[in-house]
This record gives sequence, C-alpha cells and structure tokens, in this order.
Amino acid sequence: MAAKKKAAGARTAKKAGRTRGAAKAAPAAGSAPIPFTKVLVANRGEIACRVMRTCRRLGIATVAVYSDADADALHVREADEAVRIGPPPSAQSYLQVDAILDACRRTGAQAVHPGYGFLSESAAFAAALDQAGIVFIGPTMSAVAAMGDKIESKKLAQKAGVNMVPGHLAAIADADEAVAIAKRVGYPVMIKASAGGGGKGMRIAHDDAEAREGFRSATSEARSSFGDERVFIEKFIEQPRHIEIQVLGDAHGNVIHLGERECSIQRRHQKVIEEAPSPFLDARLRAAMGAQAVALAKAVDYRSAGTVEFIVDARRNFYFLEMNTRLQVEHPVTEMVTGIDLVEWMIRVAAGEKLPFRQQDIALEGWAVEARVYAEDPFRNFLPSIGRLTRYQPPAGEGIRVDTGVYDGGEIPMYYDPMIAKLVAAAPTRDEACDRLARALDAYVVRGLNHNIPFLQALVRHERFRAGRLTTGFIAEEFRGGFKGADLPFALEQRLAAVAATIQHRIHLREASLPGQLAGHERRAPERYVVSFDGRSGMAHDVGVAPGSATFADGAELAVEGGWRVGDILFAGIVGGEAMNVQVEPTGLGLHLQHAGCSLKASVLVPRVAEFARLMPVKRPPDTSRFLLSPMPGLLKAVAVKPGQEVKAGEELCVVEAMKMENILRAERDGTISMLHAAVGDSLAVDQKILEFA
Repeated sequence: MAAKKKAAGARTAKKAGRTRGAAKAAPAAGSAPIPFTKVLVANRGEIACRVMRTCRRLGIATVAVYSDADADALHVREADEAVRIGPPPSAQSYLQVDAILDACRRTGAQAVHPGYGFLSESAAFAAALDQAGIVFIGPTMSAVAAMGDKIESKKLAQKAGVNMVPGHLAAIADADEAVAIAKRVGYPVMIKASAGGGGKGMRIAHDDAEAREGFRSATSEARSSFGDERVFIEKFIEQPRHIEIQVLGDAHGNVIHLGERECSIQRRHQKVIEEAPSPFLDARLRAAMGAQAVALAKAVDYRSAGTVEFIVDARRNFYFLEMNTRLQVEHPVTEMVTGIDLVEWMIRVAAGEKLPFRQQDIALEGWAVEARVYAEDPFRNFLPSIGRLTRYQPPAGEGIRVDTGVYDGGEIPMYYDPMIAKLVAAAPTRDEACDRLARALDAYVVRGLNHNIPFLQALVRHERFRAGRLTTGFIAEEFRGGFKGADLPFALEQRLAAVAATIQHRIHLREASLPGQLAGHERRAPERYVVSFDGRSGMAHDVGVAPGSATFADGAELAVEGGWRVGDILFAGIVGGEAMNVQVEPTGLGLHLQHAGCSLKASVLVPRVAEFARLMPVKRPPDTSRFLLSPMPGLLKAVAVKPGQEVKAGEELCVVEAMKMENILRAERDGTISMLHAAVGDSLAVDQKILEFA
C-alpha cells in the first residue's frame, strides 16, 4: 500500500513540477549512515514536499500529517504514509501536539521535521517530542525558547554584543502605554508581536492615533495567529534593508554562517522577493554581520539551521531584528549559491553528525533570486484567493527551481497561507538571474484563481529593482495606490498585437483546414486583423499576417517566430528580435494575454467585424456603490457600525479575517448605514454584501 502511494505521489509530483534546478553538489557530507529510517513532517504545502524530497534522496521514509482540507494535498501524495490529524482549522490540526505525537507512535517515526510556521518554533512541542523519545529535527529546546520570544531574544542578543534597535523590550499593557512608549522612543515606531513571525502582528505607527489602532490590531492578530497577544515597540528604521544571515551549527560546538539573503522587497511585512547574495553588502560588512550572527548562535548553543535577521540602514549600520530557530521560507537561494542542502544538514545534525566544513570553506557562487507565488489578486489590493487550480504548469529550464505544494487540479483552501510556490532562478550574475526569473514568470501558468504573477513580473523588471536600490518600503513607494498593471510601452504593445494577430490567424488556418466543408464555400483564413487592448492606449492596430511576419498599417514589420499551436497555453517565440513567453487564453472574440506584468484583454477581429463592433453600445456594469462588498472570502470578525449610524470617509466599518490576516474595511465616503446584510461570525464569499448605505 505504501509503495503504491509513493509511486502515485511521484507521478503527481512530476505532473505538478516539483523542485527543479537543484543546488550544486554540497561540500563533503558525513559518511556515517543516518540512524533515522522514518521521519514525520509536521507541516503541509510546499515546505512539507521540500523536506520529503531530501528525505527520499537520503533513503529515509516519510510520514505526512493532514487536516480534512488537505486530504488530497500534494504533500500527502508525496509521503510514504499519511495520517489524518483533525479538521481544517490549524488550531485543531497542525497545531495539535497530541495528534502529531499519536501519528508518530502509530507510524513508528523516529524523528520530526517541523518545516516553518505552525509548531516549528514551539519549545513545548520540542519538549513533548523529547519526552516521547522522538528526535526534533531542529535546535535545542532551550534555544527555541530563548529565541522564540522576541522580547527575550533581544535581551540575549544585547548580552552577546549584537547591535540593537532602540526600543522598549517589555510587553505593552494597553493602548495608553503604547502611545506613551511610542512618544518616548520617537515616531515612527514598529508595534510587534512578541511571539510573531511572517509579518503577522506587526503595525507601523506614525502618530498617537496609529499607535492606538496599531496596538489593538497587532494584539488581536497576535492572539489569533500565535495564541500570545503580547506586543512590544521599537524604533522603525527609515529607508531600511532587511538582510538576514543563515547560520548552521552542530552539537559539537561548531557554528558557521552561509552568507546573507536580501529580503527587502516586502508587502505588509511579508517577503515577496529574496536573493542571495545582497547587492548592498561588501565583504567587510558580510563578515561583520556574519560574526555577530555566529556569536548569537553560540550564545544559545545553537544546533541546526537558523537565521539571524538584521535591519540595515543607508549608511550600512546594522541592527538585530530577530532570530528564527527554523528553516526559512527563502532558504533555497542560499542553497543555490552555496551548494549546501540545509534540510539534509538539519537531519544530519539532529542525528549527531559533526559539520565537515569550516567558515573558510564556504563560498558564495553566482546569484539566486526567489519570487513567492501567491493565490492573491494584485489588482484588488492583494486580497487572498481560494479555489481549484484548473490549470497549473510551472516553468522549467536551466537554473530554474520550483518548490511547490500544489498540482494541476488541486485546491488552495481558505484556512492556510495562500502560497502556491516559490520560483527560484540562479545564474552567474544578478542581471542574468533576474532575466531568467522574468522569463520563467512569464511562462508560469496558473488558472482557476487569482494570483500575483503579474505583479512579480513587473517587480523583477522594475528599473529600481534591477539597479539594486532596495528598501522595505520599495513596494509602497513604487506602487502608490496599488498595482494597476505594468506599463505597456508602445513597442511592447505592438509586439503583443503581432502575437495576438498571429495566434488568431493560426486558429483560422486550422478551421479552414477542417474536412467536410461544402465545395465552393470553404473557409478562408483572413490575412488582416484589428487588434485592440482593453484599457490601454485606445489605439487599434491594423495588422497584416503572413508566414513569419506581421505588418502594420504604418508600414512597420515584425518578424514573428513562435512555437504555438491551437490549444497551447503559452506562446514561446521571438517577435521583432525579442524573446517572449506570452500566456494565451481564448475569450470569445479575442484573447487574454499575460506578459511582463501586463494582463490584457485583446480584441482580435477582422476589419469588417471590428467596424461593426465599434458602433455597438457599451454595456455598463450594475451600480453597487450603495453596498460594502466583501473583497475576499473570509470570516466577518467584527462590525463597528449599526443601522442609522452616520460615518465619515476613512472610518472603520468592519474587519474581515482571511488567510490568518485581519483586513480593516473603511468607508470610502461620508454616509449613513441603512442595513447590515451579514453578522459577526459569518463566512463571506467574495463580493458578498456586508452592509448597505442609505
């Protein structure tokens, strides 16, 4: 049964495009056999699949745990065995220590890898495993406890001689105290959950009002996400870079660092793009930051892989932020430039092996950039999206690695983080790695739900990003007012018009070749098309199509070489001398194209029909301005208004919780509440009515 399950999982993994472009060969590993024959992975999604991949290479059998929502998930299919641990909410499944211990006993798992999130930084979980005689593949309980509490970890870092951010290293009692401390530290300040991580339970405050609201939101979100509502305050460093150092230690007193990762491209404190090395650090600063990271790790007798995070200002001053006693989401970029499989060394260290390499043996080779692909709508303020992946085709090729936990036909449930995959591109230089990542994003097909690939495409091509001028405020500064789609220069619009006309022409050629047509009435493929893009320049492109070329009414001619056949979802070719991957989806009288951050509806008509369409009246969408609609599927956590109440623009109306994040919905204008259409505790669908204005 297990063998059959494993074979099915392997087939599914191949179909889903699991990790490609593995890291270079690592420095010599220990030769002693690993004593674990079976490891339980106490996690889900892409990180569970990634841990299982290394276990499989090492000859270790794996056990998956799953909630009811994940019964058909990829990590369940990838494992040799799988055990149900509860209903969908993580508090009733993936955070249930007793259920995971029972799964270990039932399957005979000798060790547990926690992945990241969930119980990965729980000292109580590590202690429970130890008491049960099961090895925790991670640091010691004391290190987890010391670094897991953000307040206590800063005190320890201070004793270890690590540079500190000014702040108040104690839990804040209430909003009044938050305001008083924020004034003393000096605005702007960061209000942060003591037990936090992943951008949850964090708010920036620039004044007293924001400090009060930030305290309330951060404590509520911290309570919901971590079961610990304590928050503290520290100075917010302006124009900061977020740079972290990967450390690796063993039980024999050896601790080294594996260089840095630049994680400054963030939205709402959640990392979006990471890279190794950083374009900002030089050898001197790398050595100084690495030395402090190693000193902190040694101070807590750190064993396993861990990350020390720093904030770095424009003058290259760096300050300790926190230490994550687990594998980081962005660990693949470090693996790609060092050749060291971090999961393997977590397992080997947990088994008692000694690190076979010293600090001077570690060299960073080439460049790697990672983009996090999420089920969220960048055109609607990145609201989470759930549903079934009706089409899923990740990219492949030299230097490309895809760590994913989904597959074609799988689902993104509403209960967990909406990550689809991590896409990593590696190359000898940063420019080449960014180019490779951009092309791979263009070829990354995700259908059936909204996703952030257009935004990632625009980010990777952004002039400031390519120049390496990064800060944690990059997205807020460069995409003010949200993401509306990438700019579409005329030259690119013309190339896309040539692609659209060529594709439509090939569709018509196929229709003209169908057998059984009435003699004398055979279909002919038109040789001219009128192409226009919804919401763009307003210009219609008159395009003549011939084999290998597209000619425009102004006399411009573009060579078109591309492998595309009817039914393909990707046009991969060269247009006007430029290599292009364009995603293609037929839509009635046209095509939907996605390329370089542009998501375009293309109308592709023969001239006679185009003239007729121009004269047709435009259908207007229904007026929903009187209603507050839920912008996402989620839980109505709070309602701040009642019928008959007058509200002002910007005033809080309600809070919707989705994907473990609280989203405050505010009034867009002054008005009076007429009626409530939903109650606290209701599960909301996207665009469901919450309330109505008079």
